Amino acid sequence: MKKYQHIFFDLDHTLWDYDSNVRDTLLELFARHRLAELGEITFESFFEAFLTTNYELWDQFNRGKVNQSDMRKIRFIKVFSRAKLSTDHIPSTFERDFVSQTSSRSKVMDHTFEILDYLSNGYALHIITNGFNDSQYAKLKYSGLAPYFKLIVTSESSGFRKPDKRIFVHALEKLGSKPDDCLMIGDNPNSDILGAKNAAIDQVYYNPRGITDPVQSTFTIRHLSELRAIL
Repeated sequence: MKKYQHIFFDLDHTLWDYDSNVRDTLLELFARHRLAELGEITFESFFEAFLTTNYELWDQFNRGKVNQSDMRKIRFIKVFSRAKLSTDHIPSTFERDFVSQTSSRSKVMDHTFEILDYLSNGYALHIITNGFNDSQYAKLKYSGLAPYFKLIVTSESSGFRKPDKRIFVHALEKLGSKPDDCLMIGDNPNSDILGAKNAAIDQVYYNPRGITDPVQSTFTIRHLSELRAIL
């Protein structure tokens, strides 16, 4: 078994429970702004419209098709349109409230703290995320994850986005380390796994749904606790 020194983690969907935290925030905003009164809309259909739209926008962001500012300007315009709600009824603070409230939530994926406690005894732990500085640092703070990590690399701070291998090279340069000394753990087969592979870094594909691994990662797990068998 190869001996690693540095472990890189993705944040959203890998450690920080993005879907649960987003759902809790949107449920509050949906009720506060009485969106059910705007048409034949349930929270579940509104949430589904958000998930579909948000996935599309993040995919475009990862491919350099939209930037942070544009993404935040158009996100709920697209969500309301997809949910068949008039965009004239979008509260002026909806996006800002969504970002601030979501980022301050603390739910993490199963076994997160258990495995971080275990790994922190033998490895230096770091974050590589395509998220934005304000939201990602807030998530790390309010979830209690921040103390575990020595280096935080975001697409905003590095100037590169996964799967661009330059974001991984940037992290390696910051650490003064080599690819062979590092391991990347993430849930996205393209941005996390293929990106790390392109930088010659071994990967762990965190795949809780058990879907087919499209990029043949070095390791595949369904539960974070399975990292004990690798590290």
